[in-house]
Amino acid sequence: MKRNRLLVGVITLVFAGAGVYFGSRYHMPAEPESAAVASFLAQEMADSDGKLHKLSQWQGKTLIVNFWATWCAPCVEEMPELTALQTELAPKGIQILGVGIDSPSNIREFAAKYKITYPLYMAGMTGTDLSKQFGNQTGGLPFTVIIGPKGDVKKTYLGRLKMDQLRADIQAL
Repeated sequence: MKRNRLLVGVITLVFAGAGVYFGSRYHMPAEPESAAVASFLAQEMADSDGKLHKLSQWQGKTLIVNFWATWCAPCVEEMPELTALQTELAPKGIQILGVGIDSPSNIREFAAKYKITYPLYMAGMTGTDLSKQFGNQTGGLPFTVIIGPKGDVKKTYLGRLKMDQLRADIQAL
């Protein structure tokens, strides 16, 4: 009798372990379809407080990645609108990320002054290289990319965003 219980217990543990293993593999996001997205998600960047973050934490989500700088007037102009948009999109699981191509001190001061509600990462000149991988050959700012949950680039924008167009493009996803 004890032997049967022990055998049932062992079998239960084996199947539970297998279920956890295969379940976690099934629910892990697939590798991004775009090489540029894979390169982006492989980065580790500091936020405006200096804390390091792995961008892979965003894998499997719809992202709006905005490359910007504090010295770029159109970038600064669109940031309050992006903050409002983040509030609107958060319940839909869409995340805006700001990638600052600027000095850490400028980004920290900017983040403290303007209460941006989405993550701001400090990329420095690495950000320019990343934006070029997404097709921004001139290195112009602002540059924004919509990334689908499968890691595919849905759309890119060079210059100040037209929020109505961005909303329509997001709705089309």
